[in-house]
Amino acid sequence: MARNEAVKKKHGYPWWLETLAAIGAAATIAVIITLFFSVGRRPGHLVPTQAPAVDAPEFLAAVAGTAGTPLRKGGTIHLLNNGVEFFPSLLQAIRAAKRTITFTVYIWEAGQVSDQVSAALIERATAGVEVRVLLDSMGSLHAPGHTIDAMKKAGVKVETFRPLRLGKLTRFHQRNHRRAIVIDGEIGFTGGMAVADKWLGDADSKEHWRDTMVKVTGPPAASLQSAFAPLWAYASGEIIAGRTFFRPDNVAGDEGGPLHTGLPSSPSSEDHPLRLFFVQSFAAARERLYITTPYFVPDEGTRRVAEDRARAGVDVRILLPDDHTDAKPIRLASQRYYEEMMEAGIRVYEYQSTMMHTKHVIVDGKWSIVGSANMDIRSKELNMENVLGILDAGFASELEAAFRKDLEKAKEIKLEEWRRRGVIHRVLERICALFAEQY
Repeated sequence: MARNEAVKKKHGYPWWLETLAAIGAAATIAVIITLFFSVGRRPGHLVPTQAPAVDAPEFLAAVAGTAGTPLRKGGTIHLLNNGVEFFPSLLQAIRAAKRTITFTVYIWEAGQVSDQVSAALIERATAGVEVRVLLDSMGSLHAPGHTIDAMKKAGVKVETFRPLRLGKLTRFHQRNHRRAIVIDGEIGFTGGMAVADKWLGDADSKEHWRDTMVKVTGPPAASLQSAFAPLWAYASGEIIAGRTFFRPDNVAGDEGGPLHTGLPSSPSSEDHPLRLFFVQSFAAARERLYITTPYFVPDEGTRRVAEDRARAGVDVRILLPDDHTDAKPIRLASQRYYEEMMEAGIRVYEYQSTMMHTKHVIVDGKWSIVGSANMDIRSKELNMENVLGILDAGFASELEAAFRKDLEKAKEIKLEEWRRRGVIHRVLERICALFAEQY
């Protein structure tokens, strides 16, 4: 008894309480490191052993080989600018569906778009078409319950990706951000848009966002189906198969049309295929590298590759949102890198008239990347994403024309002027950049 009291007086607290305190302190330190630092997560530099031009067979073999995805030739790819072009094309394709519709986008909100899309899906399901809709449990928080119920009642199979429940809590922050809509295994859509009224119109007001989608047919549609299928199986337990979903001729490809590879990214702790895909594409640039993204918080390795290309004389331009952004902390974190990038020779622009949500990369007017992914750490390491890498000068020319037109509505940030920004702004940049690992 006396010995126990002596030990207690010497240490002040019981041993078990000190042990719990030590565990708590270690856990707190681990959380801080996870939230604010990239220590041990990834290499600081990513350097390809070779960086062949985008139209070289070696580039295509390396990109597809590293991603573990097939190269396919054939089909068509068409750019759709803003909701004024996308929604009529989407609704026309849905209404013409004969066998199957698979549909996943990140956001589904109540409004005019929801009413029109759900009505078209219900009509096709009632006519006997197999319709499957995969919602993300976070992105569909504002989806109208009566609309979802009406779709289910009509025979639409609706599933939710990673709802908040036991068994999925440790992965709840990893969201389904993919855009993969496929009709009859033959026609597909991907890009930045989703089901919400902010995508209506022609980027003609601050309520109507600037964005794009692509409509594809043939083999690229098979790649989009590959982005839908595993997540649907994960959410529903049903594995889609058969010619109505995967047409053998589309899976094999054909002799004509654009060459592409599709990358559905489901990152794990050590496997971040999107990062490698972007780095290989950036490193291949010889003349031009044009990047459009709504959320720009790149890891150091990706950023360094873009800066190195600018120093080598490549025309590197990045188009980002201005203060119309829907994520002001992310914009401030992006601005933390402006000075460094401009010093390297990268030209930085901010789109002025409304929120800019477009997601494109164009390399040398030949290689294009389109799809759901943003240029941030979340897209590369946390979210389920899908992109198409396309080797086609005609389509790249379409994207470049859209990019240059967007620059007409953008303001270029000048280095000397940017260096004169206020102290408060610099402090806010640093604070927001602390959370870069979570954006």
